[in-house]
Amino acid sequence: MRVLVVTVAYNSADTIDAFLESLAEAGTVDELVVVDNHSEEAGVVGERVRAAGGTFVALDRNLGYGGGVRAAVDAARHDPDLILVANPDVVFAPGAIDALAAAAEQTPDAGSLGPKILDADGTVYPSARRLPSLRTGVAHALFGRIWPSNPWTVRYRAENETETRRSAGWLSGACLLIRASAYRDVNGFDDGYFMYFEDVDLGDRLGRAGWRNLYVPEAVVTHTGAHSTSRVRRTMEKAHHDSAYRYLSRRYAAWYFAPLRLAVRLGLWGRLWWVSR
Repeated sequence: MRVLVVTVAYNSADTIDAFLESLAEAGTVDELVVVDNHSEEAGVVGERVRAAGGTFVALDRNLGYGGGVRAAVDAARHDPDLILVANPDVVFAPGAIDALAAAAEQTPDAGSLGPKILDADGTVYPSARRLPSLRTGVAHALFGRIWPSNPWTVRYRAENETETRRSAGWLSGACLLIRASAYRDVNGFDDGYFMYFEDVDLGDRLGRAGWRNLYVPEAVVTHTGAHSTSRVRRTMEKAHHDSAYRYLSRRYAAWYFAPLRLAVRLGLWGRLWWVSR
């Protein structure tokens, strides 16, 4: 099965070398495409990607994460069977991509497959989660930071289910293998999400289309951190809250949910003020 790896970079010069070096040991990769979302470090990143044999595309404006992924897939020279989407601050364990590809062959109804993701300190990041309902989403938003062990957050994040291959509501877009036919079936990422929730939305739409989102913990990657977004914290907080509203308002789109959508919008505005004050 042909594997295309796509990455969306933004001021990623300090992480791209480790990404590329680990990619060489991660498994069989037939093509690599890196898109830069109009950042100051595009020239440096482009040189390193081309030196590693990849295709580099410098965009003339920032399309966000989903839009960047779409541009990278469109720039591929060959039609893949599998599309591996990864952040440029991901480091692959040896054989990680081969493990995901093997799971895809074993599970033909899996539209997306996600590895076990470790944080920089080696702890397991709960990357295979349930879809957020309004109740769990609101409770997680309210209590997730001040009371991390609250029952709504623990259930939503599936924190105790990180060692077994299983289905999930959605998988983290930090590193995600998507079957090309499933990608085409749901028309890929919704580029209306500039940042955040595009992976939640993708998992939701794949599930509705009859595909499984499969967590594959034998494949391991390390996510070293949100280097580029940490420089513009308030902007990213706003993007996160805007995306949360976009997702929830679409899930509760019927006319009789209008008061509920207004309450969610006001609540998210209040939360944004609180966390970024």
